[in-house]
Amino acid sequence: MALGSNLGDRYFFCKRALWALKSYPGITLKRWSNIYLTPPVGFSSAHEFFNLVAEIETSLSPWALLFVLWQIELSLGRIRKGFVADRNIDLDILTYGDEVIDDGVLKIPHPGLAKRAFVLMPLNELQPYQKHPMLKRTYRALLKSCPEAEKKAIKRLGPLCLD
Repeated sequence: MALGSNLGDRYFFCKRALWALKSYPGITLKRWSNIYLTPPVGFSSAHEFFNLVAEIETSLSPWALLFVLWQIELSLGRIRKGFVADRNIDLDILTYGDEVIDDGVLKIPHPGLAKRAFVLMPLNELQPYQKHPMLKRTYRALLKSCPEAEKKAIKRLGPLCLD
């Protein structure tokens, strides 16, 4: 799953979201990537994002997991405006095993996963040789195919500590 924040105390929001995931029944937080500083993609803003990827195990269905992520966002003050905009926290399911889902509410794998260096860079820390469920290409290969300028605009900041 992907976590991002570009408003307020970005480190705090990412940390609180990981704590919420770790504390939720039916979710085991396995590990997470370093934090990356990234420019906004898909909209203009003066606020850069903190992005990272977390690996979880869950007994929840994909739809129940999505609902939990929305609950966590809401508890941290996220207000959905119906369009891409600045946000204090954004939680997205990237994949759910090898499942492919597109039911109008939930799309797995995440539609932007294969093209977004800001997701693929932290994902490569955790699963470089895992294959995209639909494209059957590794995340490492997908990252290599991202534009060089996009990759150079991303800066690895370091670890997020839950202590």
